[in-house]
Amino acid sequence: MSDPLAPAIMLATSMHAQPGVYALLLGSGVSTGAGIPTGWQIATDLARQVATQQEPDVINSPGFREEVWWRDRFGEELSYSFLLEQLGQTQAMRQSLVAQFIEPTDDDRSQGLKLPSKAHVAIAELVKRGAVTVIITTNFDRLTEQALQAAGVSPQVISRPDAVAGMIPLSHAPATVIKLHGDYEDQQSLNTAQELNEYPSEWKDLISRVLDEYGLVISGWSATWDTALVRLLEAAPNRRYPLYWDSRSSESDVAKRLLSARCGQIIQSSGADDMFTALVSNLDALDRLTSPPLTTSMAVAKLKRYLPDPIHRIDLDDLVMGMVNEVVDEIKDQPLSESDAPQDAQGQWIENLFANHLRASDPLLRVLAIGIWFDDDLVHRQLWIDVVQRLIDAGTAGDSSQMASLRRARLYPAWLASAVMSCVAIRRSREQLVIDLGESPQARSRWWTFASHETDAKAGALLSTTMIPEEWITAMPRWNGSRWIAAQSHMLRQDLRAVLHDVAPDDADYKRLFDAYEFRASLIQLKLIHHPLWGDYLDDPSYFDGSRGQQPSYEQRFKQAAQRTEDWPWVDYFGGQEHLDEAVAEIRTYIAGYRNQRF
Repeated sequence: MSDPLAPAIMLATSMHAQPGVYALLLGSGVSTGAGIPTGWQIATDLARQVATQQEPDVINSPGFREEVWWRDRFGEELSYSFLLEQLGQTQAMRQSLVAQFIEPTDDDRSQGLKLPSKAHVAIAELVKRGAVTVIITTNFDRLTEQALQAAGVSPQVISRPDAVAGMIPLSHAPATVIKLHGDYEDQQSLNTAQELNEYPSEWKDLISRVLDEYGLVISGWSATWDTALVRLLEAAPNRRYPLYWDSRSSESDVAKRLLSARCGQIIQSSGADDMFTALVSNLDALDRLTSPPLTTSMAVAKLKRYLPDPIHRIDLDDLVMGMVNEVVDEIKDQPLSESDAPQDAQGQWIENLFANHLRASDPLLRVLAIGIWFDDDLVHRQLWIDVVQRLIDAGTAGDSSQMASLRRARLYPAWLASAVMSCVAIRRSREQLVIDLGESPQARSRWWTFASHETDAKAGALLSTTMIPEEWITAMPRWNGSRWIAAQSHMLRQDLRAVLHDVAPDDADYKRLFDAYEFRASLIQLKLIHHPLWGDYLDDPSYFDGSRGQQPSYEQRFKQAAQRTEDWPWVDYFGGQEHLDEAVAEIRTYIAGYRNQRF
């Protein structure tokens, strides 16, 4: 069991309660996850380059170690600062030496190296949410700035002491990045031990102000080389907010001395990636705990913000599936025995049962409609399928001893969700999603005996208009005794009219859209269970007798849509154009027989 007072939890709780009071101090360890070498790694690589030129054969000798060779050759311990000082006698020379280790090549980019790491992305999220506004870094690279820009944050970047005088005050700037050792393209960057031993007065004043006014979270900085910064930390009087340091970079004697002097806390982590992603996750958990219940408008606003941003993919999933779980809770509360229904008002009881399902599902349905509309490349395709699957799982929970009609009524939210998303997908010419929504979700083993006795029945067989007894629907007081071709279809259309109003504002247009959906659902059911779907689409005034070769208008529009699409997914779904044509003709013949019999 984790300690509830573990430093990681203490930091997240404090940062959540007081956003903006902590500054970050980032060292080279933050960038190693992105493939940027540490100072020591740069030193050993440069030493190898020197050895290759002076003694070409030595680097291939068994047990060759750069630091040993350097000490034996020059009588000095290998160090990043000393080596740079010797190889690059001017600032410009040192800058070019460092750049080769920081700027990504095409090969680096293809491997995702020298690009913002998980730590940088998480840090950018902390800044975006206002939890952090000040970042001090000893790194020369620009990965922090790149991550912030990608998150939509434009920080002020202070990389030279002479820029301090003109900077926006820390408390007024949305974000400030202080590059204490400079930028790798700036010839005034600090590299050598001499340069790191004493800061200019502008740096001293600025860093002292940060250390006095903010708490500090340190990651990837060992405190080994930067003696000037160590002295500033030791002299800082601030004890209002604690100091936190990741366990991986706080092992040096100097780090331990600073932790002791400032009553600092060590956060156990495998590195910067681990620490900062966990911190963001903890803050998100606290957000969910303290946030008021989402209104539909709030959920829609969040959805529109999350959809195009890959950084918020998990947030989008949490938002949508959180709303699904609220519907699932309502499904679980539905009675499964007719004995719960009052004998003198069974029709009203049934109407209330389905009204409760619709009312609980309405916020989710509106979010799904907007989600499908704006998910241009169907990046979140699996999420939309998972919504239907989760609702089917909830609707089919339980055992077969319960009353079948009431068990099936619990599937109404799944049917509503599938229909809404399919209608929007049709309007947006995303036919493959219509197929996926009917084909991909699975039913519980042998739960739906009407479909098949296979281990897993397809959801297309579940979401059919044989789901609810017609006499139940016609008994509802809302219809006042009226009857229709397909009662469930009529109820579904009416229940979804408000949700799909923005998609199809005109009633005639809405009827055409829903006819298109039911025709496609019929194709899916024909393929899965060899039985078309009954729906109000049967009552098409353009269709009189299929045996005479006349086509219903929805069939005509289906074929017209195929002509406008280069890769029509229904052809592959049926295994070829010939089989698709046979399916369409079979539905037409089937409907013709039904209509001749009924009318």
